[in-house]
Amino acid sequence: MKIHLYLSLNPEALIASHLPPEEFGAYLAVGTQKFSRGQAMFFDVDPAIQSDYPPFQEIAARCLPHLDGSPRRSTYLAIYRVLEHVPVAALGRLYLATHDGRVLGLTAAPRVPTVDRCFHLYQEFCPVTPRVVSTLDPAEFCSRLTDNSQPVSVPRIVFAELTLGKLATELESSDVGNLPYPGLQHLRECLRELNRKPGKPTKVTVRNVRDDVLYRTIQGGFYAGQAREMKFYPMPAPAELDSAHHEWWHSAQASYGS
Repeated sequence: MKIHLYLSLNPEALIASHLPPEEFGAYLAVGTQKFSRGQAMFFDVDPAIQSDYPPFQEIAARCLPHLDGSPRRSTYLAIYRVLEHVPVAALGRLYLATHDGRVLGLTAAPRVPTVDRCFHLYQEFCPVTPRVVSTLDPAEFCSRLTDNSQPVSVPRIVFAELTLGKLATELESSDVGNLPYPGLQHLRECLRELNRKPGKPTKVTVRNVRDDVLYRTIQGGFYAGQAREMKFYPMPAPAELDSAHHEWWHSAQASYGS
């Protein structure tokens, strides 16, 4: 059986499986008995990766079919500090599984786009999970956050930009539309602090976000990188999701009313 290698983001883990991505995503989200439900995010990783990281040497020996010949759904190879050992170049498609097991696959774009806004709101997913406002664009944010000369840094990072609506360019706007974030006044105060202190490029607004991702808030897409080596995974616009991926989009929207 073909062995697939996946990097799960929530929680962080390196997993080998005989299941293809769509089946694996459904398995992560709902299991086999339907007793638990939850979103899942994971990368398809090149199984031919060349690395001295021990778990990569054990894949074929550990991910074996069951004695009855059925496929091995998941063999956990590592559960700690995994992302830093997976080269950005080895990351394949990014898969987003909804609470009831619908799976959407995102392909990396040929290049990372240039983003020109006054303020940004970032949700980090791995290896840490704060929500951060910043004056840095995604490429600058990734570079700074993975710069080990900084007092606080990580080896690699996966994050997404979330919409700020009019607050991205008009800090004192009273029209914030339907921004769904709790503590909007706190969010605005964090942005004001960045505006008052040009030398302060980032500020944490929420230390540890554990809620499901509200996909309609994704601004542009997801990023994975280290320094200036980055991959960008564009998120389709809501209209495209509704027309081309209707079941996934309907499930993703329903996740927040259940």
